[in-house]
Amino acid sequence: MQQVFRNKFFLFLFFFLAFGLCASAQGGKRLLISPNHRFFTDEKGAPFFWLGDTGWLLFSKLTRDEAETYLEDRRKKGFNVIQAMVLHTVAAVNVYGDSALVNKNVATPLTTAGKASANAMQYDYWDHVDYIIDLAAKKGMYMALVPVWGSNVKAGFVSTEQAGIYAKWLANRYKSRWNIVWLNGGDIRGTDSAATWKVLGSTLKAADPAHLVSFHPFGRTSSSEYFPQEPWMDFNMFQSGHRSYDLDTSAKEHRYGPDNYRFLQVDYNLAPTKPSFDGEPSYELIPHGLHDTTKPYWQAADVRRYAWWSVFAGGAGHTYGHNSVMQMHKPSDKETAYGSKKYWYDALNDSGARQMIYLKNLVLSKPFFERVPDQSLVAGGQGDKYNYIAATRGKRYAFLYDYTGRKFEVVMGKIEGANVLASWYNPTNGNKKSIGRFANKGIRSFDPPGGEKEGNDWVLILESLN
Repeated sequence: MQQVFRNKFFLFLFFFLAFGLCASAQGGKRLLISPNHRFFTDEKGAPFFWLGDTGWLLFSKLTRDEAETYLEDRRKKGFNVIQAMVLHTVAAVNVYGDSALVNKNVATPLTTAGKASANAMQYDYWDHVDYIIDLAAKKGMYMALVPVWGSNVKAGFVSTEQAGIYAKWLANRYKSRWNIVWLNGGDIRGTDSAATWKVLGSTLKAADPAHLVSFHPFGRTSSSEYFPQEPWMDFNMFQSGHRSYDLDTSAKEHRYGPDNYRFLQVDYNLAPTKPSFDGEPSYELIPHGLHDTTKPYWQAADVRRYAWWSVFAGGAGHTYGHNSVMQMHKPSDKETAYGSKKYWYDALNDSGARQMIYLKNLVLSKPFFERVPDQSLVAGGQGDKYNYIAATRGKRYAFLYDYTGRKFEVVMGKIEGANVLASWYNPTNGNKKSIGRFANKGIRSFDPPGGEKEGNDWVLILESLN
């Protein structure tokens, strides 16, 4: 009897330790939609602010050591999601010379038998993808994966039948990893090859119901325009694009212009309620409009503006991008896109990337799930173009973003308390400076530090005192 007990005990201990090691190896929590359907949360109910980076060509262009450099840099800067293409093209080959597919057919991924050891070179393209996804997991980061970039589908290289086979294979390969988000599409209108996108989305969700699915759309459009009722669509993503005000010549195609907060104003009021955010705004150091390198290049102040505008309009997060990083521009490249002037590793520390964390820190410093957009905080209108004031609040706090440092008026009494503490928050360094205590009633004028000019951006913080 004692021997039987011992055997059962050691068997229990074995499974306990095995399960513990497995859970430890996972080391993270799946991403979920919050109970109010406005935000993201983890399995424990903790707030999750999506701070993404577009590392689109990560899997095809970086070595394992380079991937470590890239991911660690982004982790330290507060990024928690990396958006990447699994297949940039159906002819995809990685930095080690491994092809992803047999005969450029997504239904036949090129895999080799066996499993690479931790220190060995990968056996194939997919082992390399595995390695980078697991590396991100070790750093507590999520991978938002685009299965195949939209241009391939639009060109007719992916049939609906092939899409279904590929999506099922892909979902089964990665459904056990906690740090996966699926981004269907890839810079494409949902009306282009709509049947294929529906097959991809529905198959991913059916084979991998535990992970969130969305759609990365074409510039100046939102996923909500194409798939508002699809059951596989867990959250909305829009691409506000790279055009400047002077380049918006078509009211029909670019009806919101660079005012990315307008996408949120639409998505926020849709049914069913879903989180929404800007998944691709203008990239740092990319030309206005992308293609004409004689145009001005977007700077850190511009990427800050897009981030603060959209989040204060109700965004569940924000994705940053850099021209050189998104394409992983390297010295070995024979050519580069969009006038990239830096190599990816030199561009990692550019100002816009370093400053995104101050937005994340501020919104997470207050009760997260109660936050709502409220433009009625601004008296006399929000202003237009660069003078627009974006406002958001909770029950006992309010934030107002001013891109040009202009004087503006606030309708007090929108948050609780007879008195409030007012402060200026600097989006470039996260510093906070107290303005003073004020009665929480009437209309009060606030004048940010410095002169009025584009890029002298400030956040007014109002906090209830009693």
